[in-house]
Amino acid sequence: MGLVQEFKTFATKGNVADIAVGLIIGASFGKIVTSLVNDILMPPIGVLVGKVDFTNLFVVLDAQVFDNIQKAKEAGAPVIAYGQFLQNTFDFIIVAFAIFMVIKGLNKLKKAEEKKVEPAEPPVPSREEILLGEIRDLLKTK
Repeated sequence: MGLVQEFKTFATKGNVADIAVGLIIGASFGKIVTSLVNDILMPPIGVLVGKVDFTNLFVVLDAQVFDNIQKAKEAGAPVIAYGQFLQNTFDFIIVAFAIFMVIKGLNKLKKAEEKKVEPAEPPVPSREEILLGEIRDLLKTK
């Protein structure tokens, strides 16, 4: 029963919901970043390096020659698709930077919020504490 109860507690505390929301937002964010990389950033970079489509960069491991990677894969030729690796690396760097900027912004907001919160005044001692303090002071003087 301990494992079932522990899982029930885990599921009802919101952890599962938080994970699900994070996963859904992460998947959507991934699509946005992929579009940003493929549709906005890579075309100018491709023009700068000679109109190269990074995803079509590959090396065939046998002596055959192919116009593009799709034809090589359809023919069953062994290929190293280093262009797709470069594309995925660019995607990762951009995603990592975007997440870094979001976390940095959240931390900045958190610090600003902490500065707004003024330290609480010390609690006023109760009547009994005041009387005990007075008794202590009287006993010290004797």
